[in-house]
Amino acid sequence: MTLLPFLAAGWIFLVGLYGMVTSRNLVHAVGCLAVAQSSTYVLLLAVGYRRGGTAPVFADIPVGSTVVDPVVQALVLTDVVVGATVTALLLSLVIQIRKRTGTLDPEALTGLKG
Repeated sequence: MTLLPFLAAGWIFLVGLYGMVTSRNLVHAVGCLAVAQSSTYVLLLAVGYRRGGTAPVFADIPVGSTVVDPVVQALVLTDVVVGATVTALLLSLVIQIRKRTGTLDPEALTGLKG
């Protein structure tokens, strides 16, 4: 097993986190959150990878063959769907904030009241 995918996942996460911390626009912050979440895709795929493994379709391969973990693949697909849903929800909230306050600057939103 190589460390490269784990390092790549960590780097992608740090880039997204840096973007969220330094963002001066809510749309940019939501995009950086999506980038940070994409690091989990890389991490999960690195955990489920098997060198020389084939797809987990057992109908046409010999018994005892190396296959990749199908559970991890299902988790990645679930993560993609959840990530898209969260991003869509956050962007809809950003649209409402823009309509109500006229700005997307997080520093200007300190006066919000429930």
